[in-house]
Amino acid sequence: MSNGLDNLREKVDELNLQLLQIINERAKLVQEIGKTKEAQGVNRYDPVRERKMLDEIIANNDGPFETSTLQHIFKEIFKAGLELQKDDHRKALLVSRKKKPEDTIVDLKGEKIGDGNAHFFVGPCAVESYEQVAAVAKVAKSYGLKLLRGGAYKPRTSPYDFQGLGLEGLKILKKVADEYDMAVISEIVNPADIEKAIEYIDVIQIGARNMQNFELLKAAGAVNKPVLLKRGIAATIEEFINAAEYIIAQGNGQIILCERGIRTYERATRNTLDISAVPILKQETHLPVVVDVTHSTGRRDLLLPAAKAALAIGADGVMAEVHPDPAVALSDSAQQMDFDQFHDFITQLKANSAIRV
Repeated sequence: MSNGLDNLREKVDELNLQLLQIINERAKLVQEIGKTKEAQGVNRYDPVRERKMLDEIIANNDGPFETSTLQHIFKEIFKAGLELQKDDHRKALLVSRKKKPEDTIVDLKGEKIGDGNAHFFVGPCAVESYEQVAAVAKVAKSYGLKLLRGGAYKPRTSPYDFQGLGLEGLKILKKVADEYDMAVISEIVNPADIEKAIEYIDVIQIGARNMQNFELLKAAGAVNKPVLLKRGIAATIEEFINAAEYIIAQGNGQIILCERGIRTYERATRNTLDISAVPILKQETHLPVVVDVTHSTGRRDLLLPAAKAALAIGADGVMAEVHPDPAVALSDSAQQMDFDQFHDFITQLKANSAIRV
């Protein structure tokens, strides 16, 4: 009895290996089909073709499997093949670690983002005056910081809110940066403004609302200037990575990714900080990753713990907003630190031995 059972099991084992070989052979053909479709600009998923294959399989089914069972099995095989084609596509991304295993380091006037140390981007939400920006720069420089952020163009939810000083704001940032030997990061919202803006700033910031403004991404990729790309408010990590691909595909590989929180049903914070995005982005791409703790939380009382979490999980830097007098700020007063609060913020981070500073 046992010999008969053993023989049957041996035949099953042999068939398992035959099935494995056939499935892998099919997978290789599917990969080749995917490459051909991509070269021809054809959509990888073809529901008409899938229905035809299923109909042929069902028509030739002699049992014992029910039709519904076979449909389920083969639909899973088709789905796995489609995912394999997607994986092949992802492998080709220039921002992928499969394309470039070593870390990209972006040099901002000597601040090497991605070098294993923590870096800090600080400044007011919006540029309001020379005096305001200079006051923040002076305090930041006293702590040894060299990265100054400030909004000159402010895309706002309401068209009646302060929209920024525009080019005049960029000129203020440039003047202050030259005086304090700092690198300037500011958002550009219009592709036509990039050529003029790079005369005044060291880093082009592309904000959350513009993460999929593809013409802006391509324009930023066409100039030799570092780009800080923020994750869109409802963007998946895959969409975020592909937005970076638009930039690098134009020839500019000086990209810093910025996690700034995503919109969920939670109302306790301005957005929900997706802290797990940091290690995922660093595993999937070779680009440095920073976290904007200000826009993700929207609460100055949460900036320090959020920054600690970001750096502890592997972020290359933290972005936070500082204002001489947040109560009179023209935008986002609730989330900006005053100088005393900033002192506690930066000194506690540096004092925490678990943080890479």
